[in-house]
Amino acid sequence: MIIIKQLKRYTGIGIFFVLAAGTVAHFIYEWMGNNYFAGFFVPVNESTWEHMKLLFFPMLLYSLVMKKKLIPACPCIASALSAGVLLGTLLIPVFFYTYTGILGRNIFILDFLTFALSTIAAFYTVYKLSLSCRWQEYAALLRILLYIVAICFLVFTYYPPHIGLFADPTQ
Repeated sequence: MIIIKQLKRYTGIGIFFVLAAGTVAHFIYEWMGNNYFAGFFVPVNESTWEHMKLLFFPMLLYSLVMKKKLIPACPCIASALSAGVLLGTLLIPVFFYTYTGILGRNIFILDFLTFALSTIAAFYTVYKLSLSCRWQEYAALLRILLYIVAICFLVFTYYPPHIGLFADPTQ
């Protein structure tokens, strides 16, 4: 019962941490004078791809804390965190392109709700998978996918493919 209480507490804190850190991260690149290194971890433009970083890197950072604190009592937390980070990151373009496809344009408040819902879904997934251990057998695969996505963020920040996901709508 104690682990459930701890897991709920860390999950709630994680949602608020990622929402706060992701919101601040949206502005860091500009605040730092377009710092090349910062651009690897925060959005460098308004593309959907770059906005996926708003969830990915803060949640990845928080995952290190959550894993360290909970792994002794919750052995499935590592695979659950990997799955949550991947799901939340992938939900951003799914929600964004769904609502903009329906409305024909983006709306700021819906953009933020996309980020918030993706974050909540990510942590809900972490919570559920931590308790059920259903994806524990895929831990290595999830970790590899997490590394691949991280490498893609690093590479595609400055060398993006020429497809819509990477297009900056302000240019």
